Amino acid sequence: MSVQELVSHLQVFLPPESVLYEPEDLRPYECDGLSAYRQLPLVVVLPRTEAQIAAVLKLCHQTGTPVVARGAGTGLSGGALPHAQGVLLSLGKLKQIIEIDPLARTARVQPGVRNLAISEAVKPYGLYYAPDPSSQIACSIGGNVAENSGGVHCLKYGLTVHNVVRLRILTIAGEVLDIGAESLDSAGYDLLALMIGSEGMLGVVTEVTVRLIPIPERAQLVMAAFDDVQKAGNAVANVIAAGIVPAGMEMMDKITIHAVEEFLHAGYDLSAEAVLLCESDGTAEEVVDEIERVYAIMRQSGAVNIKTSQSEAERLAFWAGRKAAFPAAGRVSPDYYCMDGTIPRKQLANVLHGIERLSQQYGLRCMNVFHAGDGNLHPLILYDANQPGELEKTEEFGGKILEMCIHAGGTITGEHGVGMEKINQMCSQFNSGELEMFHGIKAAFDPQGLLNPGKAVPTLHRCAELGAMHVHRGQEKFPELPRF
Repeated sequence: MSVQELVSHLQVFLPPESVLYEPEDLRPYECDGLSAYRQLPLVVVLPRTEAQIAAVLKLCHQTGTPVVARGAGTGLSGGALPHAQGVLLSLGKLKQIIEIDPLARTARVQPGVRNLAISEAVKPYGLYYAPDPSSQIACSIGGNVAENSGGVHCLKYGLTVHNVVRLRILTIAGEVLDIGAESLDSAGYDLLALMIGSEGMLGVVTEVTVRLIPIPERAQLVMAAFDDVQKAGNAVANVIAAGIVPAGMEMMDKITIHAVEEFLHAGYDLSAEAVLLCESDGTAEEVVDEIERVYAIMRQSGAVNIKTSQSEAERLAFWAGRKAAFPAAGRVSPDYYCMDGTIPRKQLANVLHGIERLSQQYGLRCMNVFHAGDGNLHPLILYDANQPGELEKTEEFGGKILEMCIHAGGTITGEHGVGMEKINQMCSQFNSGELEMFHGIKAAFDPQGLLNPGKAVPTLHRCAELGAMHVHRGQEKFPELPRF
């Protein structure tokens, strides 16, 4: 079908201003937050209702046209990269908070609602929505569902999958599926968990019912500086081993500390090799007790400088520095490539040393900032796309980091998804039987493979061409890491 024919069909049920097809109108949609990958779609549609979304999907299903759903475009794995011969389905105009139930502690919202807007709307009821990605001021809840997003407080409160109770989904044929329940359990297979993190490959989300929790009576943060990354990594393990589950526990290395401090002046120790942020929340009595215990553990673990937030403003300032790591990277480098892998906490120091060795090998600086409590790494590789070959070298560096995460007993993503960025490393983490199972699930929901094609799950042919092997817990690529 030509562009003109597709546009004519779409304009039957969408107003002209909701169907974009001129190159200058398509350009803003050519990439998501991972701007290394760019592709203009054939057409962009901006529906305002579920009925319009269903009509778009039915048309694409009938004509065999690929569809890529997009939220706010803040994703970091190329998951919303358009298809050159497909429709880019923007859900940004569906931003209504449909219902707030303070007694059940739930909110029912459309997919275009911003993450932070939910907490702002329910604050008068003494409630908030816990998952808080660094992009929460801009990212949409539909995108959070697609990628199973987390945030700095995911250690205690979980990822998106732990905070969503119901979804309303449209299949590629435009049929409605209501998944999940507001009760503690529902009959049948756990399709809710299957959908969350499926990267728009199984269906299009039109409503999300999220779980809300009470705003803590008090929150306080310990900031500990270390003169050695190994000591900081050990401190993380020591806190968890003591039976403490902090509201959040984040780590930054020296290059990140300097970039953030120059950008935001958060009060970090510039002499430190690593800084840990460890927050406690709850009742005043619980927080006082936990902060005292955390302070003692940090001191025993070798911290050379420890600060405890003395006011809400100071606590927020410490967190603001951590959440500003990505924009801070943009000030010290023309480009940066944000990775996302997860490892066992006991491997933190080993993997950080491995990243440093790779940094020297490739001649590229790397800022390390991550959710230390659950081992979710976010290395930011600094590069210059204007230098010939540097992007390719950066991608290779990033791939090595992900393979190191696999070898350490971890996984290639913690919250950013696979998208286009990590699809080759899927060949390393999963064997052919596992990949075939993924393809079987995809086919059950989308037999023609029209929803977000070519993302997240590689074909066996692609893996064979790469010559990739299943390396989980097995290969000798990183002999410096302990075997399992």
